Amino acid sequence: MISVNRQFIILVALCLFMINPVVAGTYYMAGTPKLSAYISDTNEFSPGTDATLTIVIENSGLNEFKFNQSSILERDDLPNTAKLLVVSLLSGDSPLIIKSDPQMVGDLKGGSTVKSMFITRINSDAPAGTYNLPLNLKYTYLAQVEQYGVDTVRYYYKEKDEILTVPVKIKSEISIDVLSAEPEHLNVGTEGYLNLKIKNTGSEDGKKAIVKITRNGESPILPTDSSVYIGEFPAGSTVSCRYKVLVATGAERSTYPVDVTVVYENNDGDTVSSRSDTVGVPVGGKIDFEIISQPMEIFPGTKKVITVAYKNTGDSTVYSAQGRISAVDPFTSNDDIAYLGDIRSGESVIASYEITVAKDATIKEYGLDSEIRYRDALDNTYISDIMKVRVNVIAQSGISTILSNPIMMIIIIAAIIGVGFGIYKYRRRGN
Repeated sequence: MISVNRQFIILVALCLFMINPVVAGTYYMAGTPKLSAYISDTNEFSPGTDATLTIVIENSGLNEFKFNQSSILERDDLPNTAKLLVVSLLSGDSPLIIKSDPQMVGDLKGGSTVKSMFITRINSDAPAGTYNLPLNLKYTYLAQVEQYGVDTVRYYYKEKDEILTVPVKIKSEISIDVLSAEPEHLNVGTEGYLNLKIKNTGSEDGKKAIVKITRNGESPILPTDSSVYIGEFPAGSTVSCRYKVLVATGAERSTYPVDVTVVYENNDGDTVSSRSDTVGVPVGGKIDFEIISQPMEIFPGTKKVITVAYKNTGDSTVYSAQGRISAVDPFTSNDDIAYLGDIRSGESVIASYEITVAKDATIKEYGLDSEIRYRDALDNTYISDIMKVRVNVIAQSGISTILSNPIMMIIIIAAIIGVGFGIYKYRRRGN
């Protein structure tokens, strides 16, 4: 039947040619668009990543029979042109999220191609395998043409909605999810521990696996021990790792990021790295102290034991703390260190220091430097910021002036002895 129809079309064409052999207009009696699609470049991607798919749509439709005749008006469109083509990529049953909307790519002539780009997100727990993504193509094509007289043409168009598929391959690899990040004695300016719980949410069993942590950008968390060997890391399994980290002194009490990656041997025997996962780590405030005692008073030329009250205003307990005061002119001290012991956050302790003031000291308030040496929970030694111990040197008055003058004291003592001796003699004479 097809052969008979084809012979009939050829016969009609020959008759038309014999009627008017002068070439002018062109008429196509058969032809439709024929579309196919494929992904340009690679179609293999990793779980947990964003992928841009460049899809090439090709029109291989042909116009089978062409007639030229002076009485035929030129057609604006060809039967094999896909007009007003709209391309839509669907996720189907794949573990992909399509972020791009449908795209209008215009007219696609026969024998030509057009590219359309779609942004996708592959789920972090996507199983390995090949997935066929539905590609919806909507377009219009010229189905029939009727010519009236020598100057009028009527076009008949049809709409077509067809579904093609493009394959996407998801790699088999480890994908990680940090389930928890617990700090241990982690404060600004000190070392502490970071405890992580990590799950392999991928589809591959890792061998000779090493879990690494790295600094995230300008984060103040600096790994001291950055790698933990865990060996076998099967898909779906969970491991716990502990790292020693340092927090820079310029940080504040806050939560800071750390990047986590697994380096492992895959099924092909190659050493590869997983995508990194960023996790927030809470950091406590800086360990600090303040002096909460009132200013001490002392007279020139005297020695006195002063008491200083220190308070731990930081977020952590300090251990084996020692207080120290720096005596500078006009002060001297032979007892300038005081043992304070362990001081919990918010707790206050008292230190005692013996100081001597020169006789010619100026009457005013002085600030003596004081600091605390302590150990943290990891037995690291630190020294606090300098604090000021306020000491008022005041002038003596009243009885204090007499008692502090050696000559006056000798006269007073001699007078007391004399009076005592006189009383003694008087009582004996009376007897």
